[in-house]
Amino acid sequence: MRPLTDERPKPLLKVGQKTLIEYHLQSLSRAGVDCVVINLSWKGDQIRDFLGDGSKYGLSITYSDEGLEALETGGGIHRALPKLGTEPFWLVNGDVYCEFDYPRRELVAGILGHLILVANPVHNPRGDFCLVGNQVRTEGDERSTYSGIALLHPRLFVDSTPGKFPLAPLLVDAMESGSITGEVFSGRWVDVGTPERFQALDREMSGR
Repeated sequence: MRPLTDERPKPLLKVGQKTLIEYHLQSLSRAGVDCVVINLSWKGDQIRDFLGDGSKYGLSITYSDEGLEALETGGGIHRALPKLGTEPFWLVNGDVYCEFDYPRRELVAGILGHLILVANPVHNPRGDFCLVGNQVRTEGDERSTYSGIALLHPRLFVDSTPGKFPLAPLLVDAMESGSITGEVFSGRWVDVGTPERFQALDREMSGR
């Protein structure tokens, strides 16, 4: 995303009238979520200073600092676990735009995660996973893209150790034991992963 992220972290890039992270926070607040934990890495102090304690969004925000080196998604969640508690929590990637409504949903016994999948975008035509019934698998007839949004149980990380590691291998291992469910979201979703995609979304949201 450089040069856009040379001076600010991706979640603080403004799309239309709001930053990317504000769209997520407002959606979570509307859904009845009241506590949010935000992982901080690159220029994370800017996020802390901009969002504060979350009260202006109707939320209570706490922060988990990953330190000088980003821990990737898995490692970042693992470090934040003491702040997340023992119940399932929504995971939301800060560099996507999505109009998902975050319904109140429980994970049934034995399920470690519920993934929100979307139709494959042009930049990921082969997708990531398959939905077979309500089970997410690595193989199947029709592949979809993982949106970066999931409901996860802390038990998914029970065998993990502190440090830098990705989330995907944990999800794949759980899929093999039938412990990951999912659904396909058909609403608006954009992976803001390049300056071109970001600028196109900004023009759309700004009405330009």
